[in-house]
Amino acid sequence: MADELMSKSCAEFTKLLGAKVSMPGGGAASALVGALGAALCEMAANFTVGNKRYYDVEPEMKSIVERAEKIRVRFLELADEDAKAFPELSAAWRLPKDYPSRKEIFTRATLNVCKAPLEMVKCCCEAIDLLAVVMEKGNVMLISDVGCGVSLCEAAMSSSAMNVYINTGSLKDCPEAREMESQIDSLMAEYLPKIDDISGKVTLIVRRV
Repeated sequence: MADELMSKSCAEFTKLLGAKVSMPGGGAASALVGALGAALCEMAANFTVGNKRYYDVEPEMKSIVERAEKIRVRFLELADEDAKAFPELSAAWRLPKDYPSRKEIFTRATLNVCKAPLEMVKCCCEAIDLLAVVMEKGNVMLISDVGCGVSLCEAAMSSSAMNVYINTGSLKDCPEAREMESQIDSLMAEYLPKIDDISGKVTLIVRRV
């Protein structure tokens, strides 16, 4: 299922997401939302390229198109990676409490399932940085799309962070888990104010205050 997850239609994916099955879940949903945010960044930059009014920033916008595309594709890959990691964790939870090396197996599986959402958070941050540039220099006719992209990236980032925390919280006395949490904490502290700044500026523009 994981290999085909992001090849499904929107109708198929959302139906599967709402079904009584373990995967896809919040991780895949977060990745898809992040991909949508990156796609809006890509689109806004694409509509800047070739416009005579923005000739001076065209090389920068072309670079943003390429970078946003890579982020978009990576999000979709991470959705499948998230789905692939879950069965190992599910199996670890089912091991008897007295099973030899259960703790080691459970720890490894839990850390592994955190890798995809942690990278999703980082991808969101990269997309937000690009969206900030497009807001300042890109085609103003796409400013609401930039704002939507930032909102989607914020949702994907917060959701992905939750998917890390819910798993690392089950690992006591695990330095790797605390390091993952520390990375998330630092990125959230840095990027949530950036999101508020971009959203505030976009709101002023679209409302013509």
